[in-house]
Amino acid sequence: MAGKVYLVGAGPGHAKLITVKGLECLRKADVVVYDRLAGPQLLKAMKPGAEKIYVGKLPDRHTMKQEDINQLLVDLALQGNIVVRLKGGDPTIFGRVGEEAGLLKKNGIPYEMVPGITSAIGVPAYAGIPVTHREHASSLSIITGHESPDKLDHMIQWDKVTNATGTLIFMMGVSNIGYISEQLLRHGRRSDTPVALVRWGTRAEQETLIGTLADIEQKVKDAGFQPPAVIVVGEVVLQRELLKWAEYLPLFGRRILVTRARSQASDLADRIDELGGEPYEFPVIETIMPPAGSDAAKGITKALSHLNTYEWVFFTSVNGVEYFFRHLQEQGQDVRSLYQAQIAAVGPATAHALQERGIIPVELPGRFQAEGLIETLGEKLLPGQHVLLPRGDLARTWLPQKLREMGLHVTEADTYQTVVTGEDDQDLMTLLEEGGIHAVTFTSSSTVMNLLTILKRMGAEEPLQLLANSEIVCIGEVTAETARKAGLRVGIVAEEATIESMVQALCQWNTGVALSNH
Repeated sequence: MAGKVYLVGAGPGHAKLITVKGLECLRKADVVVYDRLAGPQLLKAMKPGAEKIYVGKLPDRHTMKQEDINQLLVDLALQGNIVVRLKGGDPTIFGRVGEEAGLLKKNGIPYEMVPGITSAIGVPAYAGIPVTHREHASSLSIITGHESPDKLDHMIQWDKVTNATGTLIFMMGVSNIGYISEQLLRHGRRSDTPVALVRWGTRAEQETLIGTLADIEQKVKDAGFQPPAVIVVGEVVLQRELLKWAEYLPLFGRRILVTRARSQASDLADRIDELGGEPYEFPVIETIMPPAGSDAAKGITKALSHLNTYEWVFFTSVNGVEYFFRHLQEQGQDVRSLYQAQIAAVGPATAHALQERGIIPVELPGRFQAEGLIETLGEKLLPGQHVLLPRGDLARTWLPQKLREMGLHVTEADTYQTVVTGEDDQDLMTLLEEGGIHAVTFTSSSTVMNLLTILKRMGAEEPLQLLANSEIVCIGEVTAETARKAGLRVGIVAEEATIESMVQALCQWNTGVALSNH
């Protein structure tokens, strides 16, 4: 039985500019067929085990012929797959969707066209240029600029197009900018007509060049301005100085690698996105329950069977909270067994995780690390008291050692295990090689070591060299020390061991201005 093909517009490049329906299609696809104008981060939404097929240009071969792509979609669907053909922008605007849909129709394969935000509108918007304006342009034309001049003359009636609408949008026409300008001037546009070229709009590489029909060709040559870009011709270009906004965001122009576990990555990625950066999520750790019957599982069962004997319970991470309560539930217990214990949390995120479960922990001002816990509670920690430490198998030994030196009885419960994850990602390797990852964030020592391990697994002979051009950002001094010992040059260490402090440090690095003053 034949599957189904969704012809989906990915939007202009920013991963969040895909439509809700487009994202839903992507999440249920068995196979995704894509090209370079579809943001690589979108592919992270694919379900586990789904196949991705790149049909764009590679160094060792040219773009797959359109006829071959058409047939590929048919073949994949005939195998019973749900197929997404992911295209940059909108599939119906110079996306050759008609040819793809035509062959699907001919072969009796069901399909849907899922519109996307066209680059013709989305890219200028990110440059602060509305393509229409009540006082300057009440109409627009979207025109291909990619073909050779002979083909352009055949496809475009310059005498009619030139003055047909207030705004003219040329797609993929950088290499022909001189010829386009010449034709528009010849057919009646004024030489001082404003022109904007917006390259890689909505992405970290976004760059805008402003000129007029008279001088834009020379400006493109002088700047070495390269495709892909959208060309905007018309008075609306003058609105940019008043309306540009993306460039003012404190992380504009920066693509930042987020390495923390997938379950926790979204808060950091969302903050980067809100502040104008482009997060690239590549989780290198994953947390799991200890295997049933393992020594760790037995240790947890034993530790949780004596909950009423502890005077203190120290939570040092959000994961420690999450997994502790999972184990409680599995063993048919609840927090009433801790009626004798005082509960403390290291860091505001850990405290918040406890508060969500109805527990108000002892507040720990100061450093959000284990050292801060001892500094704050030192006088209240008495010899002979019993302490429970629910944490991960890779947690530092400093805290339990210090507590034992102080005469307390410490029970360590490895409530979760941290394992290496991370699928091979050639897009990431390419970005690192080309200097397209501007900063790498580490939120724990394990993210440092795991990223280096995974890069080597993906074929990097010198992982340290691959990261040498990226700013290394660490959530705290403990993580930073691990990175330094591994051979990385650490550029930024957050003042406090929190995500918000890390984001603040990133903004100050990029703009020289603290976020609170922005």
